[in-house]
Amino acid sequence: MAMLMMKRQGLGLLRTFLVLLGVSALCSVALGTRKGNVSLDQRSHRHRHPGHLSMHRHRQRAGKEGQVLHRSKRGWVWNQFFVIEEYTGPDPVLVGRLHSDVDSGDGNIKYILSGEGAGTIFVIDDKTGNIHATKTLDREEQAQYTLTAQAVARDTNKPLEPPSEFIVKVQDINDNPPEFLHGPYYARVPEMSNVGTSVMQVTATDADDPTYGNSARLVYSILQGQPYFSVEPQTGIIRTALPNMDREARQEYDVVIQAKDMGGHMGGLSGTTEVKITLTDVNDNPPKFPQSVYPMSVSEDKVPGEEVGRLKAKDPDLGDNGLVNYRLIDGDGIGMFELTTDSETREAVIKLKKSVDFETKRSYTLKVEGSNPHVDPQFLAWGPYKDEATIKISVEDADEPPVFVAPSYTFEVEENAPEGTLVGRVHAKDTDVANNPVRYMIPRYTDVEQFFSINSEDGMITTTRPLDREAQAWHNISVSATEIGGHHQDTKVRVNIKVKDVNDNPPEFATNNEVLMCETVAPEKVIETVSAVDKDEMAHRQHFTFSLAPEVAHNHNFSLKDNRDSTANIYVLRKGFSRLTQGVYYLPIEINDNGFPAMSSTNTLTIRVCYCDSKDTILSCNVEPYILPAGLSTGALIAILACIVILLVIVVLFVALRRQKKEPLIVFEEEDIRENIITYDDEGGGEEDTEAFDIATLQNPDGANGFLPRKDIKPELQYPIRPGIGRPAANSVDVDDFIKTRIAEADSDPTAPPYDSIQIYGYEGRGSLAGSLSSLESVTTESDLDYDYLQSWGPRFKKLADLYGTKDCSINDADDGEDS
Repeated sequence: MAMLMMKRQGLGLLRTFLVLLGVSALCSVALGTRKGNVSLDQRSHRHRHPGHLSMHRHRQRAGKEGQVLHRSKRGWVWNQFFVIEEYTGPDPVLVGRLHSDVDSGDGNIKYILSGEGAGTIFVIDDKTGNIHATKTLDREEQAQYTLTAQAVARDTNKPLEPPSEFIVKVQDINDNPPEFLHGPYYARVPEMSNVGTSVMQVTATDADDPTYGNSARLVYSILQGQPYFSVEPQTGIIRTALPNMDREARQEYDVVIQAKDMGGHMGGLSGTTEVKITLTDVNDNPPKFPQSVYPMSVSEDKVPGEEVGRLKAKDPDLGDNGLVNYRLIDGDGIGMFELTTDSETREAVIKLKKSVDFETKRSYTLKVEGSNPHVDPQFLAWGPYKDEATIKISVEDADEPPVFVAPSYTFEVEENAPEGTLVGRVHAKDTDVANNPVRYMIPRYTDVEQFFSINSEDGMITTTRPLDREAQAWHNISVSATEIGGHHQDTKVRVNIKVKDVNDNPPEFATNNEVLMCETVAPEKVIETVSAVDKDEMAHRQHFTFSLAPEVAHNHNFSLKDNRDSTANIYVLRKGFSRLTQGVYYLPIEINDNGFPAMSSTNTLTIRVCYCDSKDTILSCNVEPYILPAGLSTGALIAILACIVILLVIVVLFVALRRQKKEPLIVFEEEDIRENIITYDDEGGGEEDTEAFDIATLQNPDGANGFLPRKDIKPELQYPIRPGIGRPAANSVDVDDFIKTRIAEADSDPTAPPYDSIQIYGYEGRGSLAGSLSSLESVTTESDLDYDYLQSWGPRFKKLADLYGTKDCSINDADDGEDS
């Protein structure tokens, strides 16, 4: 509801009427009055204008001049107004009418409607004030609209009263069926559940207004799934309806649930959804062997570990509920067979634990139990959860190889025994019923050197040559027994032959190390304790005895004392040993092993005299260091090395200076040209003729760049010529300018060495004080030389003979030659 309080003062107060029509409800206006107020009830209004509701504003005017005017305060309440949704009539729905007291019907008043949907959904007749809904309204899209009505002057659009706001609500009708937004549904419930066990809850939604009528009041029912499940009408909770539903009989159920509005009454809309319910497994079934007795067989030639047979107890439960553990609980074959479980197939596997013999026992019986390891306490009364089965195993006869009486044989034979000595005998027999004879042999790979041979009929082993225990104390061979006839099967047995020892090796020193003794050793001092070894085996209480050889029994240097524990001490009898006199002593010692027969040997002990310090620490055992001279001292060696280093430095400096003198101060490239030989046929005009060749070739190309490279300084220290100095063009033929430029370059070069540089020029210059260097001028001077002999040189020298041969030649001829 909306409360609207309006106040207005003034003599030209307007009265406004808003008439709203609704199919299901009308707007009521309550006018509260105070003292002097005029009330207008709904009945008088309806009598005057049936089906309309008017709102008044009242004013009081003075009846006569001077009377005080009073304005009445009025308030009214607008109820909610409704327009039915989904109206499909041919004409627009009349919502209401707007009317003002100032409207005299002459068309000067204009009614305006604004707000939600104004002009599109709701339109107003600006002359009559009638409001119509031009479109079908859907409450689910928009439940209400807020509009504003106002009366204005048609010509000026000036408001004649304040705008009035009202709400139009769309009245709901049952036009939307219930929907299950999250379907289809999937649920799980344990098998064997009690009746009424909750499975899941489904919920449907209805877009209609839940606050108006029964359009959104839903009732749930089950269309498919009886008699196994039921649904609560109000909550949509699905529950089990039958006891002891067994997953092993049926695992899945398709249930269809319906939701209907209008409280489930006739005419209501409905929606359905599918619920797939799966029964989960519980351990409600014990394992069961399909057979009570399982026959199996095994051949007597099978080896332990081989599989005999399999069996499996069936349990329809799943996962851990269907696991079955097997064990042997009874039978005469428990010691001969064993049981394991295949982890993949969950089968009980019977394997051979020990070899069986058809001739000894031909059948065995086993009793197997299969049980569930995981039992549900809820179903203990349905037990027991285990089953038993009997296995009967028959042993099959097989053609077996011969069998040796013993699993292995051990014999002894003395070493050095002659060829053909008997070592021992092996025996094998055929255990089959046929009892075929057996043939024996020694595989060569077990006796590569063929020390032994065997009689193929009786199994007697003999030697083929004498054996040496010290070379090989044990001989491990194999003997093969092959059945004659049948399948020629064979078997092998291990034969270990020990070579018994004979005392045939003399004793010897345990080690052959030299004994080092100091020169200053004191008499009666033990310098060494010797021991012995023997390749033969030492008998009980057998030991070695030591003594000096007869030839040194009375020597004055060393003595021996037998300790009677297979060792002996060597003593020094005197002092004053010297390396210079004798550096090494050899002491022969006899060793006896006291065996049978007794064996002895003479071994030589080497004693070396050494130089020792005061603490008897050995410093040297060689004589050479004491014979050699002392040698040079450390200081002398240092002086010699210093001299050698100084000489090397001097040589290096000398070589460097020689190379520096040979290198020119100014470096010129190979392509640099200093002289040009010009060949021409005519005679020139002498030294004054500068037009004969290009003087620019005398210029150094490097000098044209501003500097000349030098060998006596580093390149980075060179500086260009100051820009103030003039330089002739490269093609200039003025030799004076060329020479002046070179002189200026040399004078202004800050990197010039302190010594003079030789500058060579091919032009003497004008006004030179030196005379002509031409040898042709000698003809003008008096000479005592006789050149007549030139006449005899032939025509090639005729010209020269004419010039110098006679003294009558004129000076002019000489000048002509000089000019040429």
